[in-house]
Amino acid sequence: MTGLEVLHSVQFVTVKGKHLAVLSAEDWDVLIEWLENLEDAQIAQKAFANLKAAGGDRTSAGWLKWDDVEQELE
Repeated sequence: MTGLEVLHSVQFVTVKGKHLAVLSAEDWDVLIEWLENLEDAQIAQKAFANLKAAGGDRTSAGWLKWDDVEQELE
């Protein structure tokens, strides 16, 4: 199921005067993953736009060398 399909599967209820959206935990997980993928794609697009603006020079574009940051991620 895609994130868009999850949005269409939401059911609505009214409890104590509040209108609430209800979906399964599995659908919630799909929706979160979909949003994270969209965010990742936006980050990648910005990084490549910066690289293009820097004439392909990774350092000028603000990219870091893997060897310089690898230990920070362990």
